[in-house]
Amino acid sequence: MISESLIATLEPYKAVIKVAVIVALAVAINKIMRYTLGAYFKRESARINVDPTAYNFLKNALTFIIFMGASFNIVYVIPGFRQVAVTLFAGAGILAAIIGFASQTAFSNIINGIMIVAFKPFRIGDIIEVGTNDNYKGTVEDITLRHTVIRNYELKRVVIPNTEISTQIIINRSMNEDAMIRFFEVTLPYSADLVKAMSIIEEEAIKHPLFVDMRTPEEVAEGKPLLDVFCRNLSTSGMMVRAYISAADSRKSFEFLMDMNKIIKLRFEREGIEIAMPYMNVVMRGHDAGAVGVLGDGGVEEMRG
Repeated sequence: MISESLIATLEPYKAVIKVAVIVALAVAINKIMRYTLGAYFKRESARINVDPTAYNFLKNALTFIIFMGASFNIVYVIPGFRQVAVTLFAGAGILAAIIGFASQTAFSNIINGIMIVAFKPFRIGDIIEVGTNDNYKGTVEDITLRHTVIRNYELKRVVIPNTEISTQIIINRSMNEDAMIRFFEVTLPYSADLVKAMSIIEEEAIKHPLFVDMRTPEEVAEGKPLLDVFCRNLSTSGMMVRAYISAADSRKSFEFLMDMNKIIKLRFEREGIEIAMPYMNVVMRGHDAGAVGVLGDGGVEEMRG
């Protein structure tokens, strides 16, 4: 039996001990819950195709509930906190207004997080683009009650509130996707051999290891070319050539596009084909160079001294 003296000694620390026990239980229950869910997910994912998005969201939601329950218990076991809570709840109208105003964004994030999990505009592992911000492009790593975590192409973790995601246009490059097409574009000067340049682009794209033939059986039977290459535009800068290059998925198509930039640049250099660039010709007239003409994309402008 515990001696009365020990009980008397611990009496002033009773509230602290209770808080410590509550926190320890909450941490232990949370760890057991997450471990159990994780083990179940790994065991059953192959058999019943468990969605990792729903699993992660459920895990985070249960963690939130466990620690919210622990917080309420801590308020109850500490007399000072309990008296403050009773006083606050006595003015429930004012308290509700304050809490409602202060937590409007927080509850909005929770509701939008539930909507994301329920309607699945994207899932964990999908490659998405949120709005027009270049930093909001990458792979979805986690969806919590408050925010979504994206690993962008610089391997940085971008934390976006769920409310902000719900108000933006989302491009999901992984949704119902097998192969993906990207535009490869290059502008040539009018002096370049257009047919030869288009032939080189077609040749280099088709022999690239990431190239995927996107033609249907009907298009193959009709003799459609493996790759669409055409002159898209004639402008003051030159002739824009576009090719539709395709790969197995979004990431490979991006790698394919980056490779093509390098491959075509080096191949054009070997073949003597110039890539168009902004230029300016300065024409000097007269014995004292009193007149200077500037020739650029828009024509000739003459300046006299």
